[in-house]
Amino acid sequence: MSEEKEVKWERWQKKRIFVREVSGKYNEIYKQLVEQPRVYNSKEIPFKGGPAKFGKHIINPQKSFITQLIEAHIDVLPPGSTGQKHGHMNSAVMYILDGKGHDVHDGKRIDWKAGDAAIVDNACVHQHFADGDKPARYVIIKAKPAFLFAHLMFQKTVTYPPDHAPDGWEDYHPEG
Repeated sequence: MSEEKEVKWERWQKKRIFVREVSGKYNEIYKQLVEQPRVYNSKEIPFKGGPAKFGKHIINPQKSFITQLIEAHIDVLPPGSTGQKHGHMNSAVMYILDGKGHDVHDGKRIDWKAGDAAIVDNACVHQHFADGDKPARYVIIKAKPAFLFAHLMFQKTVTYPPDHAPDGWEDYHPEG
């Protein structure tokens, strides 16, 4: 089976909502928006994926009525692991919570560590790598829904994350 047809990650294979319909009477829509939560507890959302890359979506048009233009997700890579090599039109901000690692952006290496914020440029083909001896955990915030709504839809996975965990991390899961 070719890599394009093989189901590796459910979120890349299933139908998703990137922009929701907003309809109704103005006052009703406004009231609904004002009543939406402003805090989302990421600990209530389980990680998916593995064994070499884990992730969970926190804010996006599918889950959060409050926004249509941005999304945020948390990813975790065990030491020695990589995320998928991919590209997308939208830029992204990656804030490193724990660990250290590096990215390769259009062939250029960029090192990062906990406390850093890394920028992925528009249309950059990139990949995240975990270095060191502890997992790398980071939050990614991007305006992907806005880009898709404007028909700036280039997004392609070049290679998927590994289908096996790095040596010594076979039983690792971010939630214990």
